[in-house]
Amino acid sequence: MADFHKPSLPGAAVFDSLPDPDDPAERTAAGHRIASLLVRGARDHADRDLVERVLHLADSEGMGVIAELWAKAPPETVAGALWRLYALRTWVHHNPVQASREFAAGRAYAPVQEVLAGVVDPPGPNEVVELVDTVVRGIVAADFDVSLDRAAAFAHIVGVGRGQMEGGDAASAARLVDTARHLRAAAEAERRGELH
Repeated sequence: MADFHKPSLPGAAVFDSLPDPDDPAERTAAGHRIASLLVRGARDHADRDLVERVLHLADSEGMGVIAELWAKAPPETVAGALWRLYALRTWVHHNPVQASREFAAGRAYAPVQEVLAGVVDPPGPNEVVELVDTVVRGIVAADFDVSLDRAAAFAHIVGVGRGQMEGGDAASAARLVDTARHLRAAAEAERRGELH
């Protein structure tokens, strides 16, 4: 027992060195890392473990918990693009009939966008939900730019439709068109290899 030494305790300073889960910078960095892994794929074992934990969290708590990490990300980032895709998908799932009506109203004003969006004719609520799900499922693929383009086209048509409908909300229509613009810019950045 003569060789036994009492271990030194780190003291309260050890807690100061741990990352604060409520620190906005830590949350932002985690959101960007998770977004990148979901879109770009895991490169090593640690990345694969993180993706598995994220997917488990999404299954148990819902994707909204993860998506909240992306809510304040700039639109020209992977995290910002994923936030816009998530928000668009969530809205369509909660309002499929409204989304279908607004899409139908906007088709005449944005025929090129309609071709890009890829909605079948006629676009009922189920077809609109299916389109958005198809677009979002495509995020973990080499064609991330195509998914962003399709989502941008859909958001543009719905925004224009909302603005054209009697009693339509012009402010929210403009926000949807802005979302489309941000998604389109993200797709262009992705093609240039500049979306991070």
